[in-house]
Parts: sequence; C-alpha cells; structure tokens
Amino acid sequence: MAKTKVFVSFDFDNDKVLRDFIIGQAKLPDSPFQVSDYSLKEAAPQKDWERKANAAISRADKFIVMLGSKTRSAPGVKKEVAMAKKLGKTRFQIIGYKNGSRDWAVPDAGVTYIWNWDNLKKLLK
Repeated sequence: MAKTKVFVSFDFDNDKVLRDFIIGQAKLPDSPFQVSDYSLKEAAPQKDWERKANAAISRADKFIVMLGSKTRSAPGVKKEVAMAKKLGKTRFQIIGYKNGSRDWAVPDAGVTYIWNWDNLKKLLK
C-alpha cells in the first residue's frame, strides 16, 4: 500500500529539529506516510524559490505545518500555506513542542493537533 506523501512546512530559522523528528517518524516501520518534501531554504531569487515550493507542495497528498513559538510569523511558512490552500491540499498543524500552544497556529493552515503517534497515523493514512 502506498504511503501518503506529505509536505512539511516549518520555521527554518528556529525549528529545524521539528523537521528532523517528523522525518524520523516517517521512517518507522508502521508509518503510513513519507515526507516527500519540506520547507525550502536556499539562496535563490524569490520567484525561483516560490516556483520550487509550489511544485513540491503540488506533489504532496497532504500538507503539515510543524508549529514552534515563532512559526506564525515566519514569512516562508505563510507563503507555503497560501500555496497549499490555493492547490486545495488537506492542511493541518502539529504543535511541535510539549510546552506548545494552539496560540502558535498559522491562519489558514488547518486544524491544530497535539503531536502524538496516534494523531499522526489517523491524519496521514
């Protein structure tokens, strides 16, 4: 059975560890998903970055925002969320830290969930 392809959006400057953790969970034997792409951070002209991000999001089945305390104000995350919305992707948010808050949620990025294995398996099947 094919695994759900997921694009992971996160605040590159503050929360790279969240990307690493979700990729690690995708590698578990009973994982129903694979991380196909994640937020881009590279020295590229704005138009080129947006084109690459849009292409990566379009290839994904679902779109996750991994939430840290500053994610809400990360410009790249906001742009990726807008792209996912325009592409009609299923979007949701995962609170990335134990002391996290739903107040960290990004507008238009979907429902916010606590990060646990049961939630991920239900959301990404």
